[in-house]
Amino acid sequence: MRKTLIILIILLLLVGIPTSVKAASIQSKQPVVNTVMFWSNGCPYCTQVLTTILPTLQDKYKSQLNILLIELATSKDVDNLYALGAFLGLTKEQIAVPFLLIDQTVMIGVDEINTRLPGMIEKYLTAGGSEYPNAPLLREMLPQAVAYSSSDLYLHLVSQAAAGTNTVGLALAWGIMILMGIAVILAIVIILRAFQGKPLREFKGWLDIVIPILSIIGLGASIYLTYVEVTHTRALCGPVGDCNAVQSSPYAKLFGVLPIGLMGAFGYIAILVTWLWRRFRTDSLSKIAGPVMYGMALFGTLFSIYLTYLELFVIHAVCIWCLASAVIITALMLLNLPPITQWLAISDEEE
Repeated sequence: MRKTLIILIILLLLVGIPTSVKAASIQSKQPVVNTVMFWSNGCPYCTQVLTTILPTLQDKYKSQLNILLIELATSKDVDNLYALGAFLGLTKEQIAVPFLLIDQTVMIGVDEINTRLPGMIEKYLTAGGSEYPNAPLLREMLPQAVAYSSSDLYLHLVSQAAAGTNTVGLALAWGIMILMGIAVILAIVIILRAFQGKPLREFKGWLDIVIPILSIIGLGASIYLTYVEVTHTRALCGPVGDCNAVQSSPYAKLFGVLPIGLMGAFGYIAILVTWLWRRFRTDSLSKIAGPVMYGMALFGTLFSIYLTYLELFVIHAVCIWCLASAVIITALMLLNLPPITQWLAISDEEE
């Protein structure tokens, strides 16, 4: 009896070993699709893909679908994506997030990813799977990638935080843009009155000192944004908005070259120097320093309205530093109304 039991155990082992080896062999030969997606925190379209499209596909294909996520957190990351897009034959205008890549196939935006990705996965699985795209720049970026299957909780928290901060930030941006619009309309009315010989009185005392103080504060904010742009570090945003999404957008540089923060710094320095000239000089240039300051502040206000519009309707994220600068430059425009109205009224009398 004992010998019979031993023989049965040996037979079962002999039958089971090849079966398990065969099963392991079959499993190891399963095709796998490897894909990479670029995304940005604060991007609502990225959040939609991450929370509604990819989970369903990951649950369906499980280990046969590997998704790596690369966050565009700095302007350097954005530049690398542009360079990768150029390598794939895309222009800057064609590149946006979410940006998903399978082999050499590019899918951009929620609609394209939702429509094409399931069919592309089936296609590559039928063909035996796919490796990660063979691109030199991508190989450099892969070490910072995060596997989607291991980051669900992280992404959930990020999407919740982004939604909360963006809601507050967008509401604040709307309020500031409305106030800037009212300030511009008020300035137009006051200037029209100046043409009728009704200028504003010169601000005296502490109101005049507010101009250099605000200029220095605005200069500090602009220098910080320039530092973030040049060093490719993450910006400190606080509980409002997503500064990194704004700084990582193509609109963070004027004509793709000059950082907006650096442009703002030049503007505040120019206003500060002009104020000092008017305050401590008595030559002919000091007489037009007030109108010059107003012109610079007016341009800065109109440009800030444009940038806030981009944050609200194009980038869908706001930067608290940018909003602070918009408030400062608008206040400077209002504080420089008396000199420009007096200059216009005097010119009218001379005529």
